[in-house]
Formats: sequence, C-alpha cells, structure tokens
Amino acid sequence: MTELAETAAPATDTTARAPVLEVSELKKTFVLGFFRKKVEAVRGVSFAVRPGEIFGVLGPNGAGKTTTIKSVLRLIFPTSGSIRLFGKTDPGPADMARVGYVPENPYVYQYLRAGEFLDLCGRLSGMDAPTRKRRTEEMITKVGLAHATDRPIGNFSKGMTQRIGIAQALLHDPELIILDEPMSGLDPIGRKEIRDLILAERARGKTIVFTSHILSDVEMLCNRVAIMHRGLVTAYGALSELLKPEVRRTELELAGGEEGLEAALAALAGTTVERAGGEGHLRVRVEGEGGGSKVLELALARGARVVQLHEQRETLEDLFLRDALKGKSAPQESG
Repeated sequence: MTELAETAAPATDTTARAPVLEVSELKKTFVLGFFRKKVEAVRGVSFAVRPGEIFGVLGPNGAGKTTTIKSVLRLIFPTSGSIRLFGKTDPGPADMARVGYVPENPYVYQYLRAGEFLDLCGRLSGMDAPTRKRRTEEMITKVGLAHATDRPIGNFSKGMTQRIGIAQALLHDPELIILDEPMSGLDPIGRKEIRDLILAERARGKTIVFTSHILSDVEMLCNRVAIMHRGLVTAYGALSELLKPEVRRTELELAGGEEGLEAALAALAGTTVERAGGEGHLRVRVEGEGGGSKVLELALARGARVVQLHEQRETLEDLFLRDALKGKSAPQESG
C-alpha cells in the first residue's frame, strides 16, 4: 500500500462551499421489549462535514456514533431532526450512490474469493462487465490483497476482511466515504495500512467521515471532530481549537551540576525531582505554564546539562475524558 506521512492533511479553505453532510438536532429513540421501554440513543446531535476533509466522530462504546451514521445512511430513520446529504433532505438513489460505507463488522460472503465478492458488489451497483473487471483489479491492489486472490474470504484475517470491506466501499469511486470503526480489532500494521488508505483517498479529494474510539488515529488523521458522549455532542470543531494550547507539565532530564542542585530544584513550587537511570542524572517534573523556564534557568546556572526536555500540552485523550466526565450523570443510551 502507498506510504504516506501519518499526519492529518492540512485543512483547505472549504468554508465557502456547501457542506457534504449536515446533521441538525438529530434524535433517535428506540422502543424495546414487551414493556416498550424507550431508550434515547441520540439526543440532539448537530455537526457539518465540509468537502474534502477527514471528519472524525468519536466517543466511547454506546455514545451513539453508529446510530448517527445509520441515520445518515437511511438504514434507520430518526425520531426527529434533519439530515442534509449533498444539500438534500431527501436524497434519492443517485445521491446515495455517491456514498461508500464500511460498517464496523463488514458482512461478506465467506465462500467467495475477493474478486468474486467485488464483482458481485459491482453488479449490484449497476456497473457493466468491463468496468467491474477493471475496478475490481484496481481495488484488490489498492487495499493490499493481491496475494490472497485465490483464498475464500472466510479464511481471511480480521485485517484482511476489513480491507475487503473498504474495497467494496471504494469500488464505485464515491465522493463521500463513511467508515464505522475502521481500525477496530486491527494490529498496529493493519491500522497503519488503513490510515494510509484513508490519507490516499483524502489526497484524491474525497470527503471521509469515520467513527472511532482509538484517539491516536483520530489525532493523526482528522481535520475536525465531533466528540459524542451518551447521545450528545460534547465538543465539536478543529483539534487546534478544541485542545488547550498552554503547557500543562514540563519534564526535564538533567546530568551533572553542582552539589545541592537536587535540593534546590525540589524547593521550587510545583516541582518533583527523582534520580534518573544514568549516573548523576535527575528527572524533574514541574506543573503549570512557565515552570519549566525556572527549572532550566536554575539548572544551567548550577552547571547542569540538559539531556531531554518535553512540554506536555492537552491531548485528545485529556479532552475526551474531560468531556466524558461532564456527561457522566446523563442516562445511558445504546448505539
């Protein structure tokens, strides 16, 4: 598969163009069981996806991500709210043909080989025979399955099955690609291959929406995100805008220095000092903005050498947990 830098593609100026997808005040209530118990899976979700961006919908299991995606795809119908796809509130078959979708657990016919399965998908989408043959060969190569064309899909690994699922979603060259938990269950190599594939489609101008609870993948890929928790969007926008820019903690490793340096550093407010692995090495942690400069000034003045310095700012995991705590008292939903 094509090697690409594992960083989010730079956001382009798409604000003047109409969103590919708009979700407004989406609500979905399921009625379950003999006693008709009501479960609010989605409770007023709103977001917009711009053309040509990678948009992440993230949240823990049960946050309502899959329910939202299935509502967008018209696999289920919302209780209230609106969804505009390519500017239409009631998209027809031609509009839906512009969308490619990979569910979290792609269903494939286990006894078919990769080429046979993709040919079947091409038939169902109305492709003629020459186009099906060409696109099937292109997709098998694109997702890295050329070595497994003689195997039934039932003998594929989890990662290979995920890739054939992505191949069928890309077969008809859709404008909008929706991936539900595409990294779920994959090993590090499989996750990197899927990330590379997503970035390659973004480079071709495609718009990609994917759900995930794997935060490192989201940070690497997404231009913007919507964080969901218990059926609500708790944060929405560009990661650069959502994450607090100030330094939360500074960690330094020092070597050498005058006698008494350790005690002098420990006396600074908000600072902890411990012996590091090397002879005469100290590891210093200081909380808050600006604390690192005081430690650095003192250490250099006393003859220490800086081996390593790392400033820790808010991560996506910090934001995710902070927003989860906001809504922890909300009623539980499925989805």
